[in-house]
Amino acid sequence: MEKQRLDKIIASTGKFSRREVKLLVRQGRVLVDGLPARSGEDKVDPQSVEITVNGETLCYRKFTWVMLNKPAGYLSATEDGRGPTVLDLLPPELKKQGLFPVGRLDKDTEGLLLLTNEGGLAHDLLSPRHHVDKVYYTRVAGRLTEEDCRAFAAGMTLDDGLVCQPAGLKILKAGEESEAHVTLREGKFHQVKRMLAFRGKPVLYLERVQMGNLTLDPALARGEFRLLTENEEATLRKI
Repeated sequence: MEKQRLDKIIASTGKFSRREVKLLVRQGRVLVDGLPARSGEDKVDPQSVEITVNGETLCYRKFTWVMLNKPAGYLSATEDGRGPTVLDLLPPELKKQGLFPVGRLDKDTEGLLLLTNEGGLAHDLLSPRHHVDKVYYTRVAGRLTEEDCRAFAAGMTLDDGLVCQPAGLKILKAGEESEAHVTLREGKFHQVKRMLAFRGKPVLYLERVQMGNLTLDPALARGEFRLLTENEEATLRKI
């Protein structure tokens, strides 16, 4: 692998900024193969040397994957003049890594959103031919019925001509305001909202809770994020 600057490698973990890395190097708290690093500008091959920071071995990854618990009010974009984007929720050292959202959540939709700088895998996860399920929790106005479930399972063509593939609708609570899980294998514009509105049950709240086998970490408060674990990344690659 091509050699890279030590400060860039360490900053790619999302735990330290490059400025913080320089301080750690001066304090002798960064070791390369057991020896104190001389400078954050030193170039090394992260896959052929052992880097430790504060006694902890650095696990280098070529690409960065972030799980974000998206709050309402943020746009799923890298930049947008209409308002704040999900990248505004990240620290500077992550924002500089060229991350982008894997798919989109509406401005008022909350929940699981992945961000990465690995374009190939991101494209595969979004491609209709890979059929990656996306699960949403929703609260709607009106009583959901088994007839609604059958309509989702059969697929539907909306009044505006949008053809929706078969989808899952699992009723969690039926009443004047019903709750359900919706499972999609595609991601057309406002699709969950449009399908439920077509059934006469407008959405009051929407949250994505799962993508493939990856579920939203319950320890993440709204607006918080963390890096994916190696096992979680491996799960995405299997998809």
